[in-house]
Amino acid sequence: MLEHPALANIRDLLANQGYISEPGIVMSIFLAMELQKPLLIEGPAGVGKTEIAKVMAKALDTDLIRLQCYEGLDSTHALYEWNYQQQLLYLKMEEGTSKSLAEKEQHLFHERFLMKRPLLQAITHAQAPVLLIDEVDRADEEFESFLLEVLSDWQITIPEIGTIQATHIPRVIITSNRVRELSEALRRRCLYLWIDYPDFAKELQIVRNRVPGIDAQLGEQICRFMQEVRQMRLEKVPGVAETLDWATALANLHFDHLDKDIVEATLGVVLKDWQDVRQVQLSLSELLEKTGVQAKWDE
Repeated sequence: MLEHPALANIRDLLANQGYISEPGIVMSIFLAMELQKPLLIEGPAGVGKTEIAKVMAKALDTDLIRLQCYEGLDSTHALYEWNYQQQLLYLKMEEGTSKSLAEKEQHLFHERFLMKRPLLQAITHAQAPVLLIDEVDRADEEFESFLLEVLSDWQITIPEIGTIQATHIPRVIITSNRVRELSEALRRRCLYLWIDYPDFAKELQIVRNRVPGIDAQLGEQICRFMQEVRQMRLEKVPGVAETLDWATALANLHFDHLDKDIVEATLGVVLKDWQDVRQVQLSLSELLEKTGVQAKWDE
């Protein structure tokens, strides 16, 4: 990869926050910042897509504003809402005053009654924040179309107030687990990054970095076991998040190696589907053998 001071700076920023990056990730972040374009990150669940936004916010010393997408999400919950209770209280307090209806209405739709949701928060932020639009594939296509307008113009029109233009364009990270296919229009609007499950060496580096007190042998065995498990046809393949949870749990229990009993007792940390648990249990001896665990099966 071509060495460039800006790329090295981003790599160092990520490393200082404990994020084990790759050249493709560093380049994608650099280009997204340089071109002021959203970065669409896709990949399996639990591989660190959301973590990139969190690390960027810390590295850039700015706020992270997160819009968690879900089915049925609409512009109201993403942009703003009026605080109707406060407005009603204001009207109650103004009863019997000499103010005209126009004056009351002018004060009724004041910014102090405006509840800013993530997109409006990002646009009106004092400095450029990191805007995380998380799991956009879970939202409806209608919301995706609305999102395109915001990402294009960086302005929001509130009928009662007017148009609010972004003072600082947010740095936008959009994540997707590919629950549904995203539109070509959104993809064209973004830079693209695919993050897959890490190989053994990278996953071990992540574990050692995030769980510094873990026994060296245990860390290696956990990562080799996870590599083998991901080769199986599971309903919910465990990601790096599950690896870290497992490594932290076993390190806190002061284990220094894996054995069959330990794995069976803690499978619920790694697997979140009963059929997957059953499948791994049936193949456990073979998995541990491939992992290099020397267990006394008859004890």
